[in-house]
Amino acid sequence: MSSLDQKRILLGVTGGIAAYKACELTRRLRDAGAEVRVVMTRAATEFVTPLTFQALSGQPVRSALFDPEAEAGMDHIALARWADAILVAPATADFLARLAQGRADDLLATLCLAGDAPLCVAPAMNRVMWANPATQANVRTLKERGVRVLGPGEGDQACGETGEGRMLEVPDLISALDTVFATGALAGLSVLITAGPTREPLDPVRYLTNRSSGKMGYALARAAREAGARVTLVSGPTAIAPPPGVECVHVETAQQMHEAVMSRVAQAQVFVATAAVADYRPASIADQKIKKDAARRSLELERNPDILAAVAALPQRPLVVGFAAETQDLERNARAKLMKKGLDLIAANDVSGGRGFDADDNALTLLWPGGGTTLPLQSKEQLARQLVAVIADRMGEANSRFKIQDSKG
Repeated sequence: MSSLDQKRILLGVTGGIAAYKACELTRRLRDAGAEVRVVMTRAATEFVTPLTFQALSGQPVRSALFDPEAEAGMDHIALARWADAILVAPATADFLARLAQGRADDLLATLCLAGDAPLCVAPAMNRVMWANPATQANVRTLKERGVRVLGPGEGDQACGETGEGRMLEVPDLISALDTVFATGALAGLSVLITAGPTREPLDPVRYLTNRSSGKMGYALARAAREAGARVTLVSGPTAIAPPPGVECVHVETAQQMHEAVMSRVAQAQVFVATAAVADYRPASIADQKIKKDAARRSLELERNPDILAAVAALPQRPLVVGFAAETQDLERNARAKLMKKGLDLIAANDVSGGRGFDADDNALTLLWPGGGTTLPLQSKEQLARQLVAVIADRMGEANSRFKIQDSKG
């Protein structure tokens, strides 16, 4: 499984002869399932035209820092926030120097400074330029700041010389970028996740449901899989393809989801309940379609099982993470749910005015006994990875309480 599936990759191309390799890199990133947007320096356009990258990526190419048309739709800050990772390939000696100095004198350098996504650079230059003490000092500075330096490779160079300084080949860059998302934070653990809505039938053609799209739960399943976990996703009806490498169990009703969870939870060390489970179901289901033959009709409802509370009440339980969609008093209501159900962690989000539903972005307030933190508005994919990191931290603090001694069983 590629960790690049459905990732947003911002590809920066600078002015070196290896820019032609970035064309193949764009294709292979998309083959791996990534969405790619290309930003070129002015010098890069001397080697490859923006139109080439536009055709390969399927997205407009940016090159100017001051672009009134682009700014109207996506300014440089929004573009930086869009990215799950930034890869500069090729990265020339000049660009590495400007990046080490913290300069923001073109669009690409500005994006690298403004972004908080993982930043990778693939150096490409003459062997003597690479060995120059100034270049080596810049590379050391970048590494100390957390920039991932991919390569360079060694071999024949466009100038006719041979040595270290070639940009890594495309398959090697894909593999290196793939590891950026494979954290290993949940390695060896089994994670059980619920996602999506449930459907409670009224008659053969109608049902009660809610506005959950399942995007957050599926993003969490993907992030947990990238973190090394064995993931089972119990999903209500959604229009989303199951993440690669994840076991997906499809259900419709709350009772079916309850049965699926309770039959699998004994093997899990982490349970994350992102599903929007219907609190009530019709007390009776009509055998035939209900006809519109009355001005008013009453509907009697009965309570569904509380899956989250049932898991939290188990004598041998996993770490239990709940979600709370609130329209008012977000933190107070979420904290009350955390304590009432005996959860280890709760992720609360404000859904007033329809926010969060069927959207690609969201923000979360995370609460646990004695603490909490806030994850700001960002893509659900980014949120999922940050939440997985918090879950891993909570597991590390409380692993004596949970069933992790035999995660292979």
